[in-house]
Amino acid sequence: MTVADELEKLHRLLLSGALTQAEYENAKARLLAGAPGGGLAINRLRLSDSDKWIAGVCGGVAEVTGVESWIWRLIFVLGLFAGGFTAVLYVIAWIFVPREEQ
Repeated sequence: MTVADELEKLHRLLLSGALTQAEYENAKARLLAGAPGGGLAINRLRLSDSDKWIAGVCGGVAEVTGVESWIWRLIFVLGLFAGGFTAVLYVIAWIFVPREEQ
């Protein structure tokens, strides 16, 4: 979905009364803040310094997706029991994803 599609969707929600003007402006600002670089969430992914247990991978993913970090931690642990593929993903992210800027 493109940024234009997302903006149109937000505008429809505003017109239908599902969003207040303030909510619309906040959502629009968040959407436009992520637009440079293709607007891909993966480009904004950073290891979290404030929400971490080991390396900050789950905290960083939570920041990008808007899903609580404890849910991501649970997913990673369940993945460990389902073959361990999430351990590989976690280590790769730990190595290649940059830290958030202070």
